[in-house]
Amino acid sequence: MHKNIYDKLEFLYGDEAKGVYQKLMNIIEKYKISDKDFDFSEKDVILITYGDSIKKNNEKPLNTLHHFLNEYVKDSINTVHILPFFPYSSDDGFSVIDYKQVNPELGSWEDIQSLSKDYKLMFDAVINHISKESKWFQEYLKGNKKYKNYFIEQEPVEELKNVTRPRALPLLHVYKTASGEEKHIWTTFSEDQIDLNYKSTDLFLEIVEILLFYAKMGAKLIRLDAIGYLWKEIGTSCIHLKQTHVMIQLFRDILNLTAKDVILITETNVPHHENISYFGNGYNEAQMVYNFSLPPLVLYSFLFHDATVISKWAYTLETPSDKTTFFNFLASHDGIGLMPAKGILKDEDIDFLVEHTLRNNGLVSYKSNPDGTKSPYELNINYFDALYDENESMELNIRKFISAYAIAAAMKGIPGIYIHSLLGSRNYLEGVKITGMNRTINREKLNYDTLISELNDKSSLRFKIFNTFKHMLDIRKKHKAFNPKGKQMVMFYDDSVFAFMREFKDERVLVLTNVANREITLDIDNPLSKNPYDFLNNTSVDISDNKLHIILKPYETKWLK
Repeated sequence: MHKNIYDKLEFLYGDEAKGVYQKLMNIIEKYKISDKDFDFSEKDVILITYGDSIKKNNEKPLNTLHHFLNEYVKDSINTVHILPFFPYSSDDGFSVIDYKQVNPELGSWEDIQSLSKDYKLMFDAVINHISKESKWFQEYLKGNKKYKNYFIEQEPVEELKNVTRPRALPLLHVYKTASGEEKHIWTTFSEDQIDLNYKSTDLFLEIVEILLFYAKMGAKLIRLDAIGYLWKEIGTSCIHLKQTHVMIQLFRDILNLTAKDVILITETNVPHHENISYFGNGYNEAQMVYNFSLPPLVLYSFLFHDATVISKWAYTLETPSDKTTFFNFLASHDGIGLMPAKGILKDEDIDFLVEHTLRNNGLVSYKSNPDGTKSPYELNINYFDALYDENESMELNIRKFISAYAIAAAMKGIPGIYIHSLLGSRNYLEGVKITGMNRTINREKLNYDTLISELNDKSSLRFKIFNTFKHMLDIRKKHKAFNPKGKQMVMFYDDSVFAFMREFKDERVLVLTNVANREITLDIDNPLSKNPYDFLNNTSVDISDNKLHIILKPYETKWLK
């Protein structure tokens, strides 16, 4: 008997544990996928994309994506996060109608499995909620007993005011059953996204089976979307509850028995100390956690020309074991989360980021607070435009953008590159007008032929960013100092220089990024070999009396060894 699994089931389900355990073991028996352990390396780089971010006439988008990746980026990235590719009804894929189908507009499971032969794939498990158009919810409304407890019926009561709200929308919505009865149902995110009830053992087993199905269909990473809200207890905040952590531990235990090389990554866009709690003890919860504080801190550093805040924060960064690491990203399909900067940046600095975003044609999303006020929780803007300064040359803006990403690429962890960052896209304001959704600003669908002609045009922004970006990634993967298991030591040389040493086995690399728009000279003791050089820019470094004399151009990054 797997006592650790049984004990967790007993904690969650009490007297029902015995029956659930038996059914769970039967599911596990059906899915013996891999007993090979996972490993992180410096070669791991993750591209984040929708299945249809690039579209070609008369071709399924997953096919187009596969062709584009193989033709243009195969040497630079080895992992692809395809954002939810299931049939959906809203929220650009995050309101799933059927967890086990590929959206036929994108392609088929055959296309997904074909991609999985060339790249490691990350799938989304959007398992906090499901679409109101799903069979599960429609059957519930019809009175089908199987689905009776899959959702949370909840009368409006005073205690609900403690519930953490990620949106400025009602927590409960009213739905009419087939018999004409009106039910108040729990909806954390929207009227179309119905929360699932994990107090139902049948629902729990159904979700486990879906996760294992994903592993079988080629997922090497499973992203647990909005996982912090999973378990609800009236009278609490209903976020980060112990039961939610135990549920993730169960998912990990189950994968360890069936698909040991599949990594769980949690998506909890919350203050840093809460976010890293999903590493558990380093062996029992997520192997990877989104480094949500990084995007706002990098943005702050370049806008204020101040590396002190990010340096002090990075100095405290650690993971509980070498089986865990950060997912270092700057941009994604969502906006730049502000909650993860709380407690690190001052309120007035966050206000400045909001004002700057609006000045640069971005948008801001707000959430409701228990006292009835609203707070900005997300900057909706393309990351290039977030960093952009109209008073600086385009060359300088490009260097700044690549240096920002060089921070994410060099820091301890695995870098995540959003497709619109790699391709040098800008704010998609026309799209926002069409959908009325702020997040559309960073979700443009690109025409394949137009994209390729821009990537071939040496004068275009896309060409300059794409090729500089790929060059940086190609160099990174050749250096084992960037292995996620390696050490990271932050150095304090200058208030406008973010500096840290990366070290793994017999290689050390000193990373220097000038976050200011002025030249900076450093004279520092040589912490490297006798003849260090900047291998990112292929330039030599002045050295005398074992001191390095380094000139950093505005917004320049150097990688020295």
